[in-house]
Amino acid sequence: MRASRLLSLQMLLETQGRMSAPALAGALEVSVRTLYRDVDQLSAAGVPIYAERGRHGGFALLPGWKTTLTGLTPSEAQAVFLSGLPGPAQDLGLGSDVQGARLKLLAALPAAWREDAQRVSARLHLDPVDWYRESDPTPHLSTVAAAVWSGHQIAMRYESWSDTVERTVSPLGLVLKAGAWYLVALPADKATGTGGGDGGDGGDSGPRTYRVSNILAAQALATPVRRPARFDLPGYWARSIRRFEAGLYTGEAALLATPAGLKGLRALSSAVARAVAAAPTATPPRRADGRVAVTIPIESVEHACGQLLRLSPQVEVLRPAALRRALVARVRATARMYGLDGG
Repeated sequence: MRASRLLSLQMLLETQGRMSAPALAGALEVSVRTLYRDVDQLSAAGVPIYAERGRHGGFALLPGWKTTLTGLTPSEAQAVFLSGLPGPAQDLGLGSDVQGARLKLLAALPAAWREDAQRVSARLHLDPVDWYRESDPTPHLSTVAAAVWSGHQIAMRYESWSDTVERTVSPLGLVLKAGAWYLVALPADKATGTGGGDGGDGGDSGPRTYRVSNILAAQALATPVRRPARFDLPGYWARSIRRFEAGLYTGEAALLATPAGLKGLRALSSAVARAVAAAPTATPPRRADGRVAVTIPIESVEHACGQLLRLSPQVEVLRPAALRRALVARVRATARMYGLDGG
């Protein structure tokens, strides 16, 4: 365990440069006192770590010093090969680069580990696209990705839900979500690099999200992006999902559901699945007929009507009354269409 931590400490300093003692201790999940002992042990082993005092001080390696790639465990080598599976890398135009990196890593591994590492790509395949869907066409993804990597602004023509607009943006990152690529970017005049926080709310003052398949034309510009110093892409994305769900679900519906109905509800969305999981299913909430009372979030009466109608009669709506009326009206209209008594 300690040997692995010492290697991680060395790799952190190689990849991140100078780091403070508290930052290193936090990254390694140890106390600052333990960190100092680890630094002493690495120094005794010949690793040239030095300390700089002062407000901006910390630990660093001698400039230009670098070790060869060593210390990978068999499972770590397999994880690296897993990250190089075909798909997203190919979409970004990095397929040949990933393949080249894999070959170099394979050559550096001990012979006994090579078969295990190669087995990952032979026995695991990732397909991020959901059933009954095809990947969105993204003819401008390579242009967008190149601008993201190089840190240059993009001039693009974008088709939003209401209009087609011309935009110049400062790209901050790319996200692959359920088979669809999204660009996170600041409006060009907002990318000042003087603050930026860790992600805005998608409004005028913060990053916005663009679906790459909706980009009709894109051109990388010579203007460099001044990236906000504290921007965190995973954090921004997690918050944007929560904001999207909060704005999407505008009401609630109280239901009675059989076990089969609960299973069907869980398949509607992650938000509904969380509501079902939180519902008490033991007595007394469970009715004598086996049904369970549950309250779920809904987008609108019309949308919920379409979702819940296909779960009938395993799910009964108790309220709101408008949703009950919408369900009854749709059932009666369907019955009349098929020549049945809708009364």
